[in-house]
Amino acid sequence: MVKVFPEYGNDSNSLPPLESGDRLTRAEFERRYNAMPNLKKAELIEGTVYVASPLRFEPHAEPHANLIGWLWSYKVATPGTRLGDNPTLRLDLDNEPQPDAILLIDAACGGSSRLSAEGYVEGAPELVVEVAASSAAKDLYDKKRAYRRNGIPEYFVWQVYEKTVSWFSLQDDEYQTLTTDEAGIIKSQVFPGLWLDVAALVAGNMQQVLTVLQQGLTSAEHQLFVEAIAKTI
Repeated sequence: MVKVFPEYGNDSNSLPPLESGDRLTRAEFERRYNAMPNLKKAELIEGTVYVASPLRFEPHAEPHANLIGWLWSYKVATPGTRLGDNPTLRLDLDNEPQPDAILLIDAACGGSSRLSAEGYVEGAPELVVEVAASSAAKDLYDKKRAYRRNGIPEYFVWQVYEKTVSWFSLQDDEYQTLTTDEAGIIKSQVFPGLWLDVAALVAGNMQQVLTVLQQGLTSAEHQLFVEAIAKTI
């Protein structure tokens, strides 16, 4: 049964804890989250609260770490980009997700998101990344719809059990699936040089993943991207 709660005062002792299925405003969601310092991850998706369960190693923690390694390698080679691990993302009044990772262009370099006075990301970071156990997860339904509506340019979901990567690019206000080329590589449309060998990633072959990424980082399009960002710094 979904519980809908009224607004409460500022006394954290009077606030009920966040529970999955609660229907809350974003302001109330933040109040309760801030009153639960031991809570590691909770999200507000289309007005509904989702509190994460303890994370297992192979279905989530290890894939998450591998993705961070791939994205970090791109970030350090691309000035003006910033990488966040599990940041709170303020999208709209009904959505405050905490994606597994985001890669963005710094606002000073023309990026479309910014940091609030409290340090939260607001607006649409260029790439949002999620690790999902399977396609049955909310990541490919309500969360995808919220990301599309809020103009997230690219959305990446790794469905671990199914050994599948879905990489969406926002085109004409709809998400289109990016497909692999003849070499089995997907190339970001927003971050030139961010190349991914999908088969290597799902197989856990991170040496091959980084080899292909390095090819992207030495490509002409990545060099042009770095030069364009450098002009804004």
